Amino acid sequence: MIALESAGLPLPGETVLIGAAIYARSNGVIHLEYIIFAAASGAIIGDNLGYFIGYKFGFSALRRYGPGLGLPPQKQRLIQYLFYKWGGLVVLFGRFITLLRVFAALMAGASHLPFLRFFFYNALGGVLWAACFGYGAYILTENFEKVQSPTAKIAFVILLIGLFFIWRFYKKNAQRLNEESEALFANGFPPN
Repeated sequence: MIALESAGLPLPGETVLIGAAIYARSNGVIHLEYIIFAAASGAIIGDNLGYFIGYKFGFSALRRYGPGLGLPPQKQRLIQYLFYKWGGLVVLFGRFITLLRVFAALMAGASHLPFLRFFFYNALGGVLWAACFGYGAYILTENFEKVQSPTAKIAFVILLIGLFFIWRFYKKNAQRLNEESEALFANGFPPN
């Protein structure tokens, strides 16, 4: 399921990982290391599949269906530019954000992020994500009621602060980013 989610299907991969880690803690039949290995492998393999689908079909699909999904050509070029410039970091940190986890590999491929850079950040993100959520769920299982409320509130506040700064950065730099993306794409799609 994690591989399919990473390839671009909106499935609950993270929920499966957390559930498997909790099951491993409460049951003791499955070793947590196997679950983490399977989750990381599924994430890496699925993202590679998503990357190649995006590389082959993503650019033309964006051109054709993007405007109907609220992505006019200018926004498409901006997204591609951001992936072209900071794609590795988007892939790495996107692993920890639900919607971005589903679409990051497809967008990295559609933006023609160089494969070796994608693969490095994808593998690093897959391993870190599987280890954090696997071990986190495993360790917190016994004390979940004690930790859930404060942790959830802190995570929500951090998420809101992060989203605010991303929005503020975009608003402050939207014109410059659009100009840079237009300049990069003036001679056609950027080379690998």
